[in-house]
Amino acid sequence: MIYPPSLENLINSFKKLPGIGEKNAERLALAVLDFKNDDVEAFANSLLEVKNKVERCHICGYLSEGDTCSICQNEFRNHELICVTEDVKSVVSFEKVGSFQGVYHVLNGLISPADDIGPENINLQSLEKRVEQLKNPELILALKSTIEGETTTLYIQKIFENKKVAISRLSYGIPMGAEIDYLDILTLDKALADRKQISS
Repeated sequence: MIYPPSLENLINSFKKLPGIGEKNAERLALAVLDFKNDDVEAFANSLLEVKNKVERCHICGYLSEGDTCSICQNEFRNHELICVTEDVKSVVSFEKVGSFQGVYHVLNGLISPADDIGPENINLQSLEKRVEQLKNPELILALKSTIEGETTTLYIQKIFENKKVAISRLSYGIPMGAEIDYLDILTLDKALADRKQISS
């Protein structure tokens, strides 16, 4: 053991974060030693507050500090136009673009038989119920172009194949397999504007 036990514990805690390896965890933990006590307390409280307050919106699956997120509560948005995303980070990317005036539905994953993730393991059932309550729904499938993304796209098409639901997908200016949240704003805006209808 190189560091005192309390510092080792902090390093191990930082290593649990995605993308943080041994060296980065050490750097972050050592930086905490230079924090003022008030800053450390505020940091610890913010972690607890996020864990205790943030939950999933019961309508779309995005993040909220209550039953319904601010996007679903916004009456000025087009609630008939639903952008279906794999995760929360994709919603953030679209909101940064600022041109999309519809709402979202976060699947919280993609269908992946290889990983034992089936349709029942992601947020699909609530999408079906949600669409049934709309008059002229359109789904924009903003899923990555991987086997899992294509499988999920085909499954969603099958769910709504005999219903009056327009389904489109982002244009193929997006590189194969690209993560939505890594795309620049202009590419994402163009892909949204040039979306291709795949079902109606």
